[in-house]
Amino acid sequence: MSHDAHLHAGSSVHNRRQAFRMGMQWAMRAPMWVLFAGMLGIGAMGKSIGLSDGYVVASSMFIFAQPGQIVMMDMLASGAALVPISLAVGLTSARFFAMSVSLFPLLHKRHRNWRTVLASHMLSMTTWALSMRGFEGMALRHRWYFYLGVSLPCWLIALPGTWIGYHLAGRVPEAVTLTLVMLNPLFFFVTFADIKAPINRWAAGFGAVLMPLFYFLDGASSLLLTALVGGTLAYVVQRKLDQRKTGSGART
Repeated sequence: MSHDAHLHAGSSVHNRRQAFRMGMQWAMRAPMWVLFAGMLGIGAMGKSIGLSDGYVVASSMFIFAQPGQIVMMDMLASGAALVPISLAVGLTSARFFAMSVSLFPLLHKRHRNWRTVLASHMLSMTTWALSMRGFEGMALRHRWYFYLGVSLPCWLIALPGTWIGYHLAGRVPEAVTLTLVMLNPLFFFVTFADIKAPINRWAAGFGAVLMPLFYFLDGASSLLLTALVGGTLAYVVQRKLDQRKTGSGART
Protein backbone atom coordinates (compact mmCIF):
# COMPACT_ATOMS: atom_id res chain seq x y z
CA MET A 1 0.00 0.00 0.00
CA SER A 2 1.38 3.41 -0.98
CA HIS A 3 2.00 6.28 1.45
CA ASP A 4 -0.85 8.24 -0.11
CA ALA A 5 -3.15 5.31 0.60
CA HIS A 6 -1.95 5.17 4.22
CA LEU A 7 -2.56 8.90 4.65
CA HIS A 8 -6.04 8.52 3.20
CA ALA A 9 -6.75 5.53 5.47
CA GLY A 10 -5.68 7.47 8.58
CA SER A 11 -7.71 10.56 7.67
CA SER A 12 -10.83 8.44 7.04
CA VAL A 13 -11.00 7.43 10.73
CA HIS A 14 -13.61 9.50 12.59
CA ASN A 15 -13.97 7.72 15.95
CA ARG A 16 -12.14 5.31 18.24
CA ARG A 17 -14.20 2.31 17.14
CA GLN A 18 -13.17 2.86 13.52
CA ALA A 19 -9.54 3.27 14.60
CA PHE A 20 -9.60 0.02 16.59
CA ARG A 21 -11.32 -1.84 13.75
CA MET A 22 -8.82 -0.54 11.18
CA GLY A 23 -5.94 -1.61 13.42
CA MET A 24 -7.36 -5.13 13.67
CA GLN A 25 -7.87 -5.27 9.92
CA TRP A 26 -4.26 -4.27 9.31
CA ALA A 27 -3.03 -6.86 11.81
CA MET A 28 -5.12 -9.66 10.35
CA ARG A 29 -4.03 -9.15 6.74
CA ALA A 30 -0.56 -10.66 7.20
CA PRO A 31 1.29 -9.47 10.35
CA MET A 32 -0.69 -11.61 12.80
CA TRP A 33 -0.15 -14.75 10.72
CA VAL A 34 3.54 -14.04 10.19
CA LEU A 35 3.90 -13.69 13.96
CA PHE A 36 1.91 -16.91 14.43
CA ALA A 37 4.31 -18.74 12.12
CA GLY A 38 7.31 -17.35 14.00
CA MET A 39 5.87 -18.49 17.31
CA LEU A 40 5.48 -22.00 15.89
CA GLY A 41 9.26 -21.99 15.59
CA ILE A 42 9.66 -20.65 19.15
CA GLY A 43 7.45 -23.44 20.50
CA ALA A 44 9.39 -26.12 18.62
CA MET A 45 12.68 -24.67 19.83
CA GLY A 46 11.50 -24.74 23.43
CA LYS A 47 10.58 -28.41 23.23
CA SER A 48 13.91 -29.29 21.61
CA ILE A 49 15.79 -28.14 24.74
CA GLY A 50 13.45 -29.92 27.14
CA LEU A 51 11.27 -27.07 28.47
CA SER A 52 7.62 -27.69 29.35
CA ASP A 53 4.88 -26.36 27.10
CA GLY A 54 3.60 -24.12 29.90
CA TYR A 55 7.05 -22.58 30.37
CA VAL A 56 7.46 -21.85 26.66
CA VAL A 57 3.95 -20.39 26.29
CA ALA A 58 4.59 -18.24 29.38
CA SER A 59 7.73 -16.87 27.69
CA SER A 60 5.56 -15.73 24.77
CA MET A 61 3.02 -14.21 27.15
CA PHE A 62 5.47 -12.30 29.35
CA ILE A 63 8.52 -11.70 27.14
CA PHE A 64 6.76 -11.51 23.74
CA ALA A 65 10.02 -10.90 21.89
CA GLN A 66 11.38 -13.67 19.72
CA PRO A 67 15.08 -12.67 19.91
CA GLY A 68 14.81 -12.46 23.71
CA GLN A 69 13.08 -15.83 23.88
CA ILE A 70 15.73 -17.41 21.66
CA VAL A 71 18.52 -15.99 23.85
CA MET A 72 16.75 -17.24 26.99
CA MET A 73 16.33 -20.76 25.60
CA ASP A 74 19.88 -20.91 24.31
CA MET A 75 21.28 -19.86 27.70
CA LEU A 76 18.98 -22.24 29.58
CA ALA A 77 20.22 -25.07 27.38
CA SER A 78 23.81 -24.16 28.23
CA GLY A 79 23.05 -24.14 31.98
CA ALA A 80 23.41 -20.38 32.56
CA ALA A 81 22.22 -18.83 35.84
CA LEU A 82 19.10 -16.69 36.18
CA VAL A 83 20.85 -13.31 36.54
CA PRO A 84 22.94 -13.57 33.32
CA ILE A 85 19.86 -14.82 31.47
CA SER A 86 17.80 -11.86 32.70
CA LEU A 87 20.52 -9.39 31.72
CA ALA A 88 20.92 -10.93 28.27
CA VAL A 89 17.17 -10.93 27.60
CA GLY A 90 16.97 -7.32 28.80
CA LEU A 91 19.80 -6.21 26.50
CA THR A 92 18.31 -8.09 23.56
CA SER A 93 14.98 -6.35 24.16
CA ALA A 94 16.51 -2.88 24.66
CA ARG A 95 15.18 -1.84 21.24
CA PHE A 96 11.69 -1.65 22.74
CA PHE A 97 12.79 1.29 24.86
CA ALA A 98 13.62 3.29 21.74
CA MET A 99 10.42 2.14 20.04
CA SER A 100 8.31 3.17 23.03
CA VAL A 101 10.03 6.56 23.26
CA SER A 102 9.39 7.23 19.57
CA LEU A 103 5.74 6.11 19.75
CA PHE A 104 4.65 7.73 23.01
CA PRO A 105 4.83 11.41 21.86
CA LEU A 106 2.67 10.57 18.82
CA LEU A 107 -0.30 9.78 21.07
CA HIS A 108 -2.82 12.27 22.41
CA LYS A 109 -1.73 13.59 25.82
CA ARG A 110 -4.76 12.03 27.54
CA HIS A 111 -3.51 8.60 26.42
CA ARG A 112 0.00 9.10 27.82
CA ASN A 113 -0.81 7.27 31.05
CA TRP A 114 -0.46 3.97 32.89
CA ARG A 115 -2.81 2.20 30.45
CA THR A 116 -0.41 2.91 27.61
CA VAL A 117 2.49 1.74 29.77
CA LEU A 118 0.67 -1.57 30.30
CA ALA A 119 -0.32 -1.79 26.62
CA SER A 120 3.31 -1.26 25.60
CA HIS A 121 3.90 -4.87 26.67
CA MET A 122 2.19 -5.83 23.40
CA LEU A 123 4.65 -3.73 21.41
CA SER A 124 6.70 -5.71 18.91
CA MET A 125 8.81 -4.90 15.87
CA THR A 126 5.82 -5.45 13.61
CA THR A 127 3.19 -3.63 15.68
CA TRP A 128 5.53 -0.65 16.10
CA ALA A 129 6.14 -0.41 12.34
CA LEU A 130 2.43 -0.76 11.54
CA SER A 131 1.55 1.87 14.14
CA MET A 132 4.08 4.33 12.74
CA ARG A 133 2.56 3.86 9.29
CA GLY A 134 -1.04 3.94 10.46
CA PHE A 135 -0.58 7.11 12.52
CA GLU A 136 0.19 9.11 9.36
CA GLY A 137 -2.80 11.34 8.69
CA MET A 138 -4.71 10.03 11.72
CA ALA A 139 -6.05 12.35 14.44
CA LEU A 140 -4.09 12.18 17.71
CA ARG A 141 -7.14 11.16 19.74
CA HIS A 142 -7.68 8.02 17.64
CA ARG A 143 -4.11 6.69 17.51
CA TRP A 144 -4.12 4.79 20.81
CA TYR A 145 -7.12 2.76 19.69
CA PHE A 146 -5.46 1.97 16.37
CA TYR A 147 -2.34 0.77 18.22
CA LEU A 148 -4.51 -1.39 20.46
CA GLY A 149 -6.29 -2.87 17.43
CA VAL A 150 -2.97 -3.74 15.82
CA SER A 151 -1.23 -5.06 18.92
CA LEU A 152 -3.90 -7.06 20.74
CA PRO A 153 -4.53 -9.73 18.06
CA CYS A 154 -0.78 -10.10 17.46
CA TRP A 155 -0.11 -10.71 21.15
CA LEU A 156 -3.06 -13.09 21.54
CA ILE A 157 -2.15 -15.19 18.49
CA ALA A 158 1.37 -15.69 19.87
CA LEU A 159 0.08 -17.94 22.66
CA PRO A 160 -1.67 -20.68 20.61
CA GLY A 161 1.09 -20.36 18.01
CA THR A 162 3.71 -21.22 20.61
CA TRP A 163 1.66 -24.11 22.03
CA ILE A 164 0.96 -25.61 18.59
CA GLY A 165 4.62 -25.25 17.58
CA TYR A 166 5.67 -27.03 20.78
CA HIS A 167 3.44 -30.02 20.05
CA LEU A 168 4.42 -30.11 16.36
CA ALA A 169 8.12 -30.31 17.25
CA GLY A 170 9.80 -33.39 15.85
CA ARG A 171 7.25 -33.67 13.07
CA VAL A 172 8.70 -30.69 11.19
CA PRO A 173 12.31 -30.53 9.88
CA GLU A 174 14.65 -28.22 11.84
CA ALA A 175 15.27 -26.10 8.73
CA VAL A 176 11.54 -25.33 8.54
CA THR A 177 11.49 -24.36 12.23
CA LEU A 178 14.37 -21.92 11.76
CA THR A 179 12.70 -20.46 8.66
CA LEU A 180 9.50 -19.87 10.62
CA VAL A 181 11.44 -18.01 13.33
CA MET A 182 12.98 -15.74 10.67
CA LEU A 183 9.66 -14.81 9.04
CA ASN A 184 8.79 -12.11 11.58
CA PRO A 185 12.05 -10.12 11.33
CA LEU A 186 11.90 -10.39 7.53
CA PHE A 187 8.34 -9.06 7.52
CA PHE A 188 9.43 -6.23 9.85
CA PHE A 189 12.29 -5.40 7.46
CA VAL A 190 9.87 -5.00 4.53
CA THR A 191 7.38 -2.98 6.61
CA PHE A 192 10.04 -0.81 8.23
CA ALA A 193 11.68 0.01 4.90
CA ASP A 194 8.33 1.33 3.64
CA ILE A 195 8.05 3.95 6.41
CA LYS A 196 8.28 7.41 4.94
CA ALA A 197 11.42 8.71 6.74
CA PRO A 198 14.51 8.00 4.56
CA ILE A 199 16.64 7.29 7.65
CA ASN A 200 14.59 4.13 8.25
CA ARG A 201 15.55 2.82 4.83
CA TRP A 202 19.20 3.56 5.50
CA ALA A 203 18.94 1.71 8.81
CA ALA A 204 17.26 -1.29 7.17
CA GLY A 205 19.89 -1.39 4.42
CA PHE A 206 22.85 -1.16 6.79
CA GLY A 207 21.26 -3.78 9.03
CA ALA A 208 20.83 -6.22 6.14
CA VAL A 209 24.51 -5.84 5.19
CA LEU A 210 25.98 -5.86 8.70
CA MET A 211 23.96 -8.63 10.35
CA PRO A 212 25.60 -11.57 8.48
CA LEU A 213 29.05 -10.08 9.13
CA PHE A 214 28.50 -9.58 12.86
CA TYR A 215 26.86 -12.99 13.18
CA PHE A 216 29.94 -14.59 11.63
CA LEU A 217 32.23 -12.68 14.01
CA ASP A 218 30.19 -13.19 17.20
CA GLY A 219 26.71 -14.69 16.98
CA ALA A 220 25.83 -13.91 20.60
CA SER A 221 26.19 -10.14 20.25
CA SER A 222 25.38 -9.82 16.54
CA LEU A 223 21.84 -8.45 17.04
CA LEU A 224 22.96 -5.74 19.45
CA LEU A 225 25.98 -4.75 17.33
CA THR A 226 23.92 -4.60 14.14
CA ALA A 227 21.35 -2.29 15.75
CA LEU A 228 24.02 -0.06 17.30
CA VAL A 229 26.31 0.26 14.28
CA GLY A 230 23.58 0.20 11.62
CA GLY A 231 21.48 2.80 13.42
CA THR A 232 24.49 5.06 13.99
CA LEU A 233 25.57 4.84 10.35
CA ALA A 234 22.03 5.60 9.19
CA TYR A 235 21.93 8.68 11.42
CA VAL A 236 25.32 9.94 10.20
CA VAL A 237 24.51 9.40 6.52
CA GLN A 238 21.08 11.02 6.75
CA ARG A 239 22.49 13.96 8.72
CA LYS A 240 25.15 14.54 6.05
CA LEU A 241 22.54 14.40 3.29
CA ASP A 242 20.28 16.83 5.16
CA GLN A 243 23.18 19.24 5.70
CA ARG A 244 24.11 19.06 2.03
CA LYS A 245 20.50 19.69 1.01
CA THR A 246 20.24 22.64 3.41
CA GLY A 247 23.52 24.06 2.12
CA SER A 248 22.52 23.78 -1.53
CA GLY A 249 19.15 25.36 -0.73
CA ALA A 250 20.81 28.31 0.97
CA ARG A 251 23.07 28.94 -2.02
CA THR A 252 20.12 29.03 -4.40
